[in-house]
Amino acid sequence: MNKITTLTDDARIAIDNLTDAATGLFEPNLRFGVTGLSRAGKTVFITALIHNLLHGGRLPLFAAQAEGRVSNAKLAQQPDDAVPRFQYEDHLTALLEDRKWPQSTSAISELRIKIEFESASSWSRTFGPGSLTLDIVDYPGEWLLDLPLLGKTYDEWSAEALQLARLPNRKQEARDWLKLADATDANGEADEMVARKLAEEFTNYLRACRQDRTALSTLPPGRFLMPGDLEGSPALTFAPLPPNSQPIDSDDTLHAMMQRRYEAYKTIVVKPFFREHFARIDRQIVLVDVLQALNAGSAAVTDLEKALSDILSCFNHGKRSWLTSLFSTRTDRILFAATKADHLHHHNHDRLEAILARLVEQATEKAEFSGAETDVVALAAIRATREAEVTEKKEILPVIVGQPLAGESIGREVFDGKSQTAIFPGDLPEDPDNVLREDHQAGDLKFLRFTPPKLEKTVEGMTLSLPHIRLDRALEFLLGDYLK
Repeated sequence: MNKITTLTDDARIAIDNLTDAATGLFEPNLRFGVTGLSRAGKTVFITALIHNLLHGGRLPLFAAQAEGRVSNAKLAQQPDDAVPRFQYEDHLTALLEDRKWPQSTSAISELRIKIEFESASSWSRTFGPGSLTLDIVDYPGEWLLDLPLLGKTYDEWSAEALQLARLPNRKQEARDWLKLADATDANGEADEMVARKLAEEFTNYLRACRQDRTALSTLPPGRFLMPGDLEGSPALTFAPLPPNSQPIDSDDTLHAMMQRRYEAYKTIVVKPFFREHFARIDRQIVLVDVLQALNAGSAAVTDLEKALSDILSCFNHGKRSWLTSLFSTRTDRILFAATKADHLHHHNHDRLEAILARLVEQATEKAEFSGAETDVVALAAIRATREAEVTEKKEILPVIVGQPLAGESIGREVFDGKSQTAIFPGDLPEDPDNVLREDHQAGDLKFLRFTPPKLEKTVEGMTLSLPHIRLDRALEFLLGDYLK
């Protein structure tokens, strides 16, 4: 990939890092990035992480907590007044009182939590208790897929977008947009209404690709699906155009208009996100909804593999040192997490991890070569099901029991959102390469969405923290070394 920053960008990033280094000189500060593509569970993950830290949750694999060395964890003042606060309290209310999954991430947000702990080292304990300030940065994974645009011209991006749109697994969704684009004269006069119509049809195509039936992941520009306060602005009113055999050198053509707006998108949207947020991430978790892609078939899985490779290529990963951290931030640990592990019986969790490991195999090799540590885990930040066994035709089947959301269905059965049911979702393939083969179909696999669980209580009546699967393993990999 081409270099995505200029010398000016690098200088501003260095100044930001010097400021961060000075701030954390006397108290360690860790910027922890949480990202993932649409509906991977970012908001749920952060809410569960904070709830378990604040309430001393059941985290046996998170050493500092399991050993009783975390003396206190509390929310602290917002680290950046210009960045929206992650609304932890609202999300927790939605989960516990309304029993509804919170709204998905549509913009960047932050939350600061301060952890006070006793060191596991007797030598370190002589200097008193330790503390870690954890800044959790939540941002849509779709924004990461925009970062490679910084190294591409408008014509290069157009050619790639058109090539993708004509693939067999996309051409139906792209039909209306491609028909309009092919009939458009790029050398024609710059016309706002033509630009709006092209951008509208292009956005409709991207939305269609994201639906459950197709579940595609490589869909830049990310803000077309999450416009926020930029909706309707010229920076979001452009689209790819077919190559022009005889381009006209004029600022008044439709091509020139689209090119200017593409560059404006990079300047107004992509560069500030990279410089002010992404380039300052110390640790990162990338949440991946592998099950959604498996539901849609091999084309969706292959597209997810490409998206994950593109995402990881954006990180400035590598081993950190005191000197390098003064001028640039290196992401030294990256965890890829296959979410919604509670939608499978635990017998399939190793297979789910193996599939995700296969999807990020090439990308993680590059990261590890540069000195970064990577890992893969199958987890459920909030466990919405329990496991059981049922006998069917004298065969014992391992099932999951939960309350499917209203409208979820298996075959002709449509669930009302009020009843619990036992479901056998099927078995994942033993060989992870199988899911990438062109002839692979979803087959008998079926993954439903479930209602959030009610919190359990102890015999004494004490309400327990949110249940999970391997959230503690994720925390140990991402934070454990800072709490030793």
